[in-house]
Amino acid sequence: MDRDKVESRLADYALGEVEAGEREEIERALEGDEALRARLFELREVVAAVAASGEGAGEGLAPERRAAVLAAARPRGHARRRWWLAALALPAAGVLAWVGMETARPLMRGTGFEIVAQKPNVGPAPMVAAQGAYHAEKMRVAGGAGTTLSFDVHGNAAAAAPVNLAVDAGRIHTITTGKDVAGRYPIEAGDGVLSFEEGAPPADREQYAHVQENPWLRVADQPLSTLSIDVDTASYANVRRILNEGRLPEPGAVRIEEMLNYFRYAYAEPTGEHPFSVTLEVGAAPWRPAHRLVRIGLKAREVPEGARPASNLVFLLDVSGSMHSPDKLPLVQQSLRMLVDRLTGRDRVAICVYAGAAGLVLPSTPCSEKGAILEAIGRLQAGGSTAGAEGIELAYEVAQANFIDGGTNRVLLCTDGDFNVGVSSESGLVSLIEDKRKGGVFLSVLGFGTGNYADQRMEELSNHGNGNAAYIDSLQEARKVLVEEAGGTLITVAKDVKIQVEFNPARVAAYRLVGYENRLLAAQDFNDDTKDAGEMGAGHTVTALYEVVPAGVEVPGASVDPLKYSAPAAAPAEGTSGELLTVKLRYKQPEGDTSTKLEVPLVDRGDAARPSADFDFAASVAGFGMLLRGSTDLGPAGWGLVEELALSGLSDDRGGYRAEYLNLVREAARLSGGK
Repeated sequence: MDRDKVESRLADYALGEVEAGEREEIERALEGDEALRARLFELREVVAAVAASGEGAGEGLAPERRAAVLAAARPRGHARRRWWLAALALPAAGVLAWVGMETARPLMRGTGFEIVAQKPNVGPAPMVAAQGAYHAEKMRVAGGAGTTLSFDVHGNAAAAAPVNLAVDAGRIHTITTGKDVAGRYPIEAGDGVLSFEEGAPPADREQYAHVQENPWLRVADQPLSTLSIDVDTASYANVRRILNEGRLPEPGAVRIEEMLNYFRYAYAEPTGEHPFSVTLEVGAAPWRPAHRLVRIGLKAREVPEGARPASNLVFLLDVSGSMHSPDKLPLVQQSLRMLVDRLTGRDRVAICVYAGAAGLVLPSTPCSEKGAILEAIGRLQAGGSTAGAEGIELAYEVAQANFIDGGTNRVLLCTDGDFNVGVSSESGLVSLIEDKRKGGVFLSVLGFGTGNYADQRMEELSNHGNGNAAYIDSLQEARKVLVEEAGGTLITVAKDVKIQVEFNPARVAAYRLVGYENRLLAAQDFNDDTKDAGEMGAGHTVTALYEVVPAGVEVPGASVDPLKYSAPAAAPAEGTSGELLTVKLRYKQPEGDTSTKLEVPLVDRGDAARPSADFDFAASVAGFGMLLRGSTDLGPAGWGLVEELALSGLSDDRGGYRAEYLNLVREAARLSGGK
């Protein structure tokens, strides 16, 4: 199929309206054409906007809305892209055809009422995301006079901003959302009128763990630092979302290691027997030039598409009531469509869901039948409470029943983490997942949504499920996680990866590990193969930073008297006096039980060579995280230094992620007053 024909059929492909043979031709063309892939991504944003409106896609799309999607398929300049996307998305948010009370998808629900369709009021107020006036053509009100209302607002039109509702069913009452409304409202059964305007913010139920920063440790007391690697990226994407909402994140939302590992660095490709390479670099700490900053980088081997093992995937999807808003279940659906498009006939997909109870929506199905898989994804709807643990058990059962020896066997959990029925404690869920992973099925977690996002729980589940956690706040992020980095998300090349750093007491007085606070291990855990640690996926990179106080330099923090009974530090072994430290690593093969060890020493040659651009960029990200946490370890350094280091690291910016980060730095500086 020539390129013009492919481009003319992209909209139909995005809507799932091409036959299997034509689909394969289009996919072959997409593999070698970045511009076509970018066009497809834009079109999927449009389809997502339509889906989020509650109207669906494919054959269920109204003719006039489908025509708008097809019109968007015409080539356009990049500068105009957001304009036409917005022009299409606004009608999707505000105009829904009334097709009958019993078949319309509810936009808002609450105890005693259900709004099933709406259209904009005619008036001077602009119909934009954050404000507007709407009235319901049909509004189902149950319970009669005296009904007590308690509800959250769902649906695209209301999700953009906190709102006040005015319900008119013969009488008018104003109710602030985000709070439980306790009172007696004489609402009569029948049709009513709805309007909304910007109001008080809703209650924020997002869950973050307290983070206690790593302290300075004296080498004379603790010469070993041991940790489990972490390839999660959820914290960075979540912090980005919060900053883009115009507010600073709370300290518990900021995990510096996940911010560092969101970005890719120019580490050497592995060439030997080990599944990852080790890169070490040292330079002056930008915020304290008398100190040294050590960067440890790991790069997992890439797995070419042709060599990728077959995948047995189970999509475990939260379809509870908390997933009703457009940034949750509709975004989950669009994200999974991207992943399914990438899979081949060797792969299998099953779909499990959970709300009030768990259920199997699609048995394990070969991806040669993509139409059936996409159709099952498209018919999902949110509603009910959240029995998460029951869903996880079912997903593992399905994965185990379809286990592929030598393949990728993984449960992909998509949720906001708001489990509220069944086994809901962290300890109960962790025990469940630890038990299930022994069968060779790993768990990855994709977080979605705002307001009740359970960040702490999501990280805990992925850590114990031999998987990784990402937060998806947009289709762009879904593309990064599930398309650009699909190998790392799906294919494990090394498990239980541990790092142990031994510091040379002749060269180092003290050190602190930047980030990884909840990934620390005891020194003896390094050689204990029964201790779980982190996993590396194909192509993943891992970065860890240590700030080092050279011998003879004052150690930050409270001083202590010399110990009376301790022996002086032993002299370093002959031939090691020039070494600053040695990095030791242990890992297991994905299906192995015995670890392999390797060691790499680091010699600090002073400032003979200027640090790399990647070194500067990683230092910027670390400083960014420390400033967001309110850390005192940056000394007098502030936003200006963080921005300067980021600018130094923009030279290799595939995908534009570093430029986006620079904008976040500037926004955070503005929100914090530039201090």
